[in-house]
Amino acid sequence: MNDWISSFVFFFAVIDPVGTLPVFIAVTARHAEWQKRKIAIIAVLVATGILLFFLLAGQYLLETIGVPLSAFQVAGGVVLFLFALTMIFGEGKPEQEVEIARSGHETAIFPLAVPSIASPGAMLAAVVLTDNYRFDPIHQMRTATSMLAVLGIVLLLLLTAQWIHRWIGNAGASIVSRVMGLILASVATTNVLVGIQQFFSI
Repeated sequence: MNDWISSFVFFFAVIDPVGTLPVFIAVTARHAEWQKRKIAIIAVLVATGILLFFLLAGQYLLETIGVPLSAFQVAGGVVLFLFALTMIFGEGKPEQEVEIARSGHETAIFPLAVPSIASPGAMLAAVVLTDNYRFDPIHQMRTATSMLAVLGIVLLLLLTAQWIHRWIGNAGASIVSRVMGLILASVATTNVLVGIQQFFSI
């Protein structure tokens, strides 16, 4: 149960469902309500497909090109840490991706499905948390269900985006993103330390 909760928190931090709200609102500002629902469903389905691909085949892809998972984990941890710092101190995910949305790319695929929902951090998490050398199939199934649970929360938030945004506002979304950034920074540091330990123990 603790493993499921930890992977759920990890995915919640890297996907940042609350931080996706302002992005979704900006992207769908000129659409009718039924179109907003359709865009939300398509975006989550596409993101789910991408993350499931990385969950199932990400490690095999890395092994095919000769990259050990420990090296990928260290590199990914560094990237995640830098990303977390931007969430804490600089522009958070909402501000960055709202600007992308305002530039005219108003589709469910970009920037909603990628990189807002299926972020690089989420792809990394899908690979690292299903390492075939560290986790058995049951643990990997738990990881998959925790990821799908977070994606279900994303869909629920997007379908009720207008009401939630009126309730928490941009400031509330920014606060949540910064808290998630702090959690993500600690997770990223752990990934780097574990990756280094595994690399030198091979």
